[in-house]
Amino acid sequence: MQVTLPPFLRSYGFSLILIISIMIGSLLGIIYKKDAIIFKPFGDIFLHLLFTAIIPLVFLSISSAVASMSNIRRLGKIMSAMMLVFIVTGLIASVIMIIVVLLYPPAAGVNINPGAAVEIEQFRVSEQIVKAFTVSDFPDLLSKKNMLALIIFAGLLGLATSSVGERGKAFSTFLSSANDVMMKLISFIMYYAPIGLGAYFAYLVGVFGPELLGSYLRAMILYYPTAILYFILAFTLYAFIAGRATGVRRFWTNIIPPALTALATGSSMAAIPANLAAANKTGVPKDIREVIIPIGATIHMEGSCLAAVLKIAFLFGLFQMDFTGAGTILTALG
Repeated sequence: MQVTLPPFLRSYGFSLILIISIMIGSLLGIIYKKDAIIFKPFGDIFLHLLFTAIIPLVFLSISSAVASMSNIRRLGKIMSAMMLVFIVTGLIASVIMIIVVLLYPPAAGVNINPGAAVEIEQFRVSEQIVKAFTVSDFPDLLSKKNMLALIIFAGLLGLATSSVGERGKAFSTFLSSANDVMMKLISFIMYYAPIGLGAYFAYLVGVFGPELLGSYLRAMILYYPTAILYFILAFTLYAFIAGRATGVRRFWTNIIPPALTALATGSSMAAIPANLAAANKTGVPKDIREVIIPIGATIHMEGSCLAAVLKIAFLFGLFQMDFTGAGTILTALG
């Protein structure tokens, strides 16, 4: 006899399993404290599987999406809209955190000796730009440290495949097929997510939990509630703008697995596979999700915008510097 799950469990079943596993992991971390390091290998297995799969997944998703576009103008529209959304949402996140740190200075009452100044090695901006966008050898592309260079190479390969017309059809089909295989592999890896994320949370809470109660407690109390509220309120608003009530419902039905993956790993890149799967279930067109998500995970993280402003304000407070000037705030926004 076939068992039919209630609609709620069909929609949120895996998310509930992840939440329960993380709660159990956190409880184990509290119980075992420093000894919770024994759980770390189980979490590392999950992280290593994800990071190993990310490189081919990003390469294949972007190259296959661009190669399958019959109209290159669509790619231009997608990229233009992407940059506009990235800039606007990044500014919104930064402004919100600026308001928070002005109301509640993160370094208030903190007394940390910064130590002696150290000499900083000189570097050229041009060299840093070249290193960020390119690599000197093809094997260097196969590293998550060079993700931006990989994205550019994959996009160019997709454009080249599309530009040769009929002669590139076979290669385009190969890229699309390989991408489907990688997505299936990711779905296999995610079966291990409850164990991997639960184990990693046990390790984080047990080993690093006491350190969070030190001098940085005030900054963390500011960051996490602000980030959570921004995630709930701002993302709900963005989903409503994109798809009204249906968009909000689809967003919250599918966002929990990638959100928990990002929270547990502290890596937007580790959440790329879960984000791609969630975007697919949400109904985001294939070419949009497979181009935007890898790029967004590399160059646009609103949580990083929140954290960057908080860190700047914290350092200003640590060195008894004023963070209220218009020039200072504009610099932080930049």
